[in-house]
Amino acid sequence: MSNMINGLPTLPNGWLWTTLSEIAEINPGIGVETIPDNLEITFLPMQYVGALTGHIDPSLIKNYQEVKKGYTPFVEGDVLFAKITPCMENGKIAIAKGLKNRIGFGSTEFHVIRLYEDITKQLAYFFLIQENVRKEARSKMTGTAGQLRVPAEFMKQILFPLPPQREQQRIVTKIEELFTRLDAGVEALKKIKAQLKRYRQAVLKYAFEGKLTEKWRETHRNELEPASVLLERIKAERKKQLGNKYKEPDPVDTSDLPELPDGWAWVRLVEVSELKNGINFTSNQKGEKGIPTIDVLNMYSKGINVDTTDLYKVNIDLAEDYLLRYGDILFVRSSVKREGVGWASMFNPTSESVTFCGFIIRARLNSQTILPEFLTYFMRTNTTREKIIGSSSQVTITNINQTSLGNIAFPLTSIAEQQRIVNELEHYFSVADEVEQIVDQSLKRAQRLRQSILKQAFEGKLVPQDPNDEPAEKLLERIKTEKARLEEEKKAKKVTSRKGKKKGAK
Repeated sequence: MSNMINGLPTLPNGWLWTTLSEIAEINPGIGVETIPDNLEITFLPMQYVGALTGHIDPSLIKNYQEVKKGYTPFVEGDVLFAKITPCMENGKIAIAKGLKNRIGFGSTEFHVIRLYEDITKQLAYFFLIQENVRKEARSKMTGTAGQLRVPAEFMKQILFPLPPQREQQRIVTKIEELFTRLDAGVEALKKIKAQLKRYRQAVLKYAFEGKLTEKWRETHRNELEPASVLLERIKAERKKQLGNKYKEPDPVDTSDLPELPDGWAWVRLVEVSELKNGINFTSNQKGEKGIPTIDVLNMYSKGINVDTTDLYKVNIDLAEDYLLRYGDILFVRSSVKREGVGWASMFNPTSESVTFCGFIIRARLNSQTILPEFLTYFMRTNTTREKIIGSSSQVTITNINQTSLGNIAFPLTSIAEQQRIVNELEHYFSVADEVEQIVDQSLKRAQRLRQSILKQAFEGKLVPQDPNDEPAEKLLERIKTEKARLEEEKKAKKVTSRKGKKKGAK
């Protein structure tokens, strides 16, 4: 707002600038003196709190004895604020609801905000999820990289625009009404994204069953080289390349594989490519100088190509064989998430030499009769992904080895039909990508609109003011009186407790 008082925006009549500590207790504890050790309560890990949803999952139940030490206590109605990065930036903020026996314990990375009785809890929640509030909290974090936290003192000093009590509820009701409409639209957009994912997989399935090019294949049947002939050529190339080291591969077991169109054939990845693990290096070798290196995070880009826009460098002497070429297909060898293992992306050359880390397996095709784009698309089909994941091993992370990967079978067809399939897939996927881009833009607009609603709410522009409402100043006075009374009660309890201990000592 343009009008400012003491550097703060002017608030509507009846409103008041205050601090969070004046309207709430920060990290107050449970406030219950004795709790039975066997009492069932809600336990809330950080992952049970939604990001920017305000939702928690209170279903995890433990005995008080299990959690009373080393965890953060809270009660029904408390506002939980994730204080550690990146949880805070992601908006892991929520009201504790549905707690077993109205008591909860959870991650030590929560700040607990307990509003005084006349302050609407939902209003405080909506205030804290504002981007500008979280941005300010981010600037006040302390600690080391990866362990940055919002200090409790900052939480206490957060400036809060306090409306009259009755207006608080009107604001919350209006926000919830508008957010409900927004949520319905967002949910519809998310459904479209899910449908696009299923659409892409349906197109891939259709393509590698030979149905996408069925009419085209019939028209060009006399011009196409059968896969069986193509496979013999590939074998001949391998024999020439390997000499006495060449070993005739066993036929592919097709018992659990779908039937292919005439002129197609199943072939294993190991029969047409050389597999190689990437480089291993120490943290000291990683820095600003050296050879750009593809990491696992670079593998999950849109499209089928590896993302080479942001590569770290490794200062290491490398053999020529570790440098990537156009058409090399890279697979995630090791993944923290099981569903990520074996993910395939194709390498497109950059202006400088590039290598790949030890968590990646490279497949280098040894025949020009197989298009790397064709094979990469196939490796991304759901059925193939399931086979790769199914053949992986898992300890702390999920791994796939060269043997398991090399045994993956794919459908081989003439290079002309491979090209046709790639062209068709790129066409269908480009349409899907355009739709997805529109959806993503709409989701971003919805998020901006959500923040705009919150901004208007805390500027007093979302609902009309009522001159008959009790001003916030009187509300704050009542809170101060109540705080003073509670402090006196605490002091009296401490005195009584000391006297009791002295009598016990005699």
